[in-house]
Amino acid sequence: MTFFNRRIFPAEAAYPGGEDFPKIGTRTIFALSMDCCLIITHLQLARNPWLNPLEPRENARNFGDTMFNLTDIQFGRELEEEDVLRINHILKSWATKFIAAGDKKWLYPERHLDAAEWAKLDNDWFLLPNLWKVGFTTGIIAGYKDGSSFVMDEYGRNRRHPRHDDRKRQNEEFRTLENAKREWAKKRIGKSLAQVIDQMRENTVADKMLGDYLREQGLLAPDIASPLLPKYP
Repeated sequence: MTFFNRRIFPAEAAYPGGEDFPKIGTRTIFALSMDCCLIITHLQLARNPWLNPLEPRENARNFGDTMFNLTDIQFGRELEEEDVLRINHILKSWATKFIAAGDKKWLYPERHLDAAEWAKLDNDWFLLPNLWKVGFTTGIIAGYKDGSSFVMDEYGRNRRHPRHDDRKRQNEEFRTLENAKREWAKKRIGKSLAQVIDQMRENTVADKMLGDYLREQGLLAPDIASPLLPKYP
């Protein structure tokens, strides 16, 4: 497991980087197997990828009660070779003692990267989730049999917090997320798309909206149903 923030270089901070995690632009990368990894992005960055990656994220904390929807986890995206090389480069750059690979040549991802400049590794937003399938929830409420309840907004603040359910922030983030969706679509055209478990709400509808937008922009041919295929001769 390691962190990636395009503005925090491995030589500037010691692993595991306690100062990295509270930053808006920090992603967490878990290598789950030789063929699979989990990438976690702070909600604030997904809603506005143009934020300063070094700013403290909203309500940053290391411990506390929380709850999230497992069905919102995206899966099924197939990374291209360049994407895998970049992830391996990040993992190797933060390694403190040992690295391992199934093939010796995999130990040197930097030799095969077109450009290994740290600040530009995620310029095409490949570490972001499929933004068209990031739901805009503003909180969660759970009730228990004893009559008690659990309430928090999308940033983990309960009702006693002075900024709980901040409608002004939510309205601004709704606007920036919509802009980010359009930019993400243009940056990731022709790439594999992630899926979520909720087939009707997030996959079928979101894929159609993404395809419709790309067609409106002239980036997807009218007779191509899938936005995974770019409009190239």
